[in-house]
Amino acid sequence: MIDLHTHTIFSDGLLVPSELVRRAADRGYRAIALTDHADHSNYDFIIPRIVNVCSALSAVLSMHVIPGIELTHLHPSSIKGLTEDARELGARIVVVHGETLVEPVLAGTNKAAILAGADILAHPGLITRKDADMAAEKGICLEISARKGHSLTNGHVVNMARLSGAMLVLNTDAHAPDDLLPRKSALRVAAGAGLSEDEIEIMFGNSELLCDKAKLG
Repeated sequence: MIDLHTHTIFSDGLLVPSELVRRAADRGYRAIALTDHADHSNYDFIIPRIVNVCSALSAVLSMHVIPGIELTHLHPSSIKGLTEDARELGARIVVVHGETLVEPVLAGTNKAAILAGADILAHPGLITRKDADMAAEKGICLEISARKGHSLTNGHVVNMARLSGAMLVLNTDAHAPDDLLPRKSALRVAAGAGLSEDEIEIMFGNSELLCDKAKLG
């Protein structure tokens, strides 16, 4: 299992990074990204600390621990600048909190995240075909979410990805220990979203590609 969207005590998660990663390893994870919620108020505080702990953990564990960030509830006009700043500070995976149905995310966030070159557009809600086409063109991954609420539109996201050719990834958006999924459970989430076995393997391959890109970064 590769999970590229998780949270620690640096935002609204329950665990310190070391415990989250240890629990993920116990569930068979091969790689995990720590992507705490951030905006202008805290991104420069969070990212250097996540970079440090990811380096320390990767050095002693048999799994890759990737420093990342989830830019959350930003005005769309701010997303590009903060994406660039986050990468300069060492974020190897930039997730943008997309237009989920269960939170009042500003319209235009999905488009802004894609134009900014984020790695993953998280829980993009009722993403439009136009935005999905743009994501496909720019190589931005759309997320299939295992998180309650955000997962309501997984089927729609799958349909838009099929029409546009956009890449999909499956993440837990974990905030607590029980949110972490072994591969068997992740397969059920993917099947529940309507993906075929072949499509699921392609999706998991997209996570591999992002992980490899993060290692090279």
